[in-house]
Amino acid sequence: MKAIVCHEFGPVTDLSFEEVATPEPAAGQLRIRVEAAGVNFPDGLMVQGLYQSKPDRPFTPGMEVAGTVEALGAGVTTPAVGSRVLASTGTGGYAETAVCDAGRCISIPDAMDAAEACALLVAYGTSHHALKQRAVLKSGEWLVVFGAAGATGIAALQIGKHMGARVIAVCSTDAKREIALENGADHAIGYDNLREDVKRLTEGHGADVVYDSVGGDAFAAASRFMARNGRLLIVGFASGEIPKLAVNLTLVKEYSVVGVFWGNWTRAEPEVYRANMEELFGWVLDGKVKPLIEGRYPLADAADVLTRVLGRGAVGKIALVP
Repeated sequence: MKAIVCHEFGPVTDLSFEEVATPEPAAGQLRIRVEAAGVNFPDGLMVQGLYQSKPDRPFTPGMEVAGTVEALGAGVTTPAVGSRVLASTGTGGYAETAVCDAGRCISIPDAMDAAEACALLVAYGTSHHALKQRAVLKSGEWLVVFGAAGATGIAALQIGKHMGARVIAVCSTDAKREIALENGADHAIGYDNLREDVKRLTEGHGADVVYDSVGGDAFAAASRFMARNGRLLIVGFASGEIPKLAVNLTLVKEYSVVGVFWGNWTRAEPEVYRANMEELFGWVLDGKVKPLIEGRYPLADAADVLTRVLGRGAVGKIALVP
C-alpha cells in the first residue's frame, strides 16, 4: 500500500510518499480502508519531533481517519467488517489502510462524509471538551476564540454559539474574519489591538472564557482582559511561542488558567469521551454545527498541506484522500 513516511524527525518537507507493507491488525485491533485522513497541527509537530509524544521512527503520521473496516484482529467482533468508522489512530493515518484499537473506533452513518467525520474527532472533539468540561461555558458568557478560522477555532465558535455564548472571533486577516462571521461569530477582530478591542466589545466586562490555541502575544493580551471568574483555556501554541504567565494577574483579577489536552482526556475518561462524540454527531445531524472543509487533497500532497497548516494558512479542516 501507499503511505506517507517520516524516517527521522525534521522538516515536513522531508516526508516521503512510498510503498510500505499493509499493516496486519494485532489482537484487539482492526484494519480500516481509509476514505479520508484528517490533517491536524499536532501531526506537523510530531514529524518535527516537537510534540508531547515522540513515536519510534520510521512512522506514518496521521491521528484520525474515517473509512471502512476490512479486517479484524483476534478477539474483535465489533465493529464488523464492512462497517464505516471514525478512528483515533495516534499515528498511521496518512495511508491507504490503517490499524487501530477497536475501542478507539466510533461507528458513523453510511451517509456521513468522511472528511466531515474526521473534523469531528480532534478539531471538534478538542473544542467541545474544552468548552464543556474544562471551561463549563454558560449561556450569555463572553467567549473569545483565537485562531478562529482554523479547524479547532471554527469548531470552538460554532460550539460556543450553540451553547449560548457571545463569541468574539480573533483572526489574522480580513478574509479569515469574514469566514468567522459566516460561521456564527458575533464579532471578528484582529490581533493588533486585542486587549482594547475585547474590552470595548464587552463594555469593560472582559472575557469569561478564552480559547487560546495560539499562545505568544495573544496569550499575554488575554491574561490582561479576563473577567473575574474567567477561564483562560490553554489549547496549543500555534504561534510557536510558549508564553509565560505573570501570576499576579490571576490573583488580582481572580481568573483561572486551565489546560486542555484532548488526547490524554480521551484515554483517562473514555466513557465521557464517547458521550461527547455522540452529542457532536447529534448536533451535526440536526444541523446545529457544520464542519468547514477547506479541501480534500491527494495523499501525496501531505508535505505541502502540513506546511500550510503549520504556517497558519489553512481555513477550516483539511483532509487527505488516498
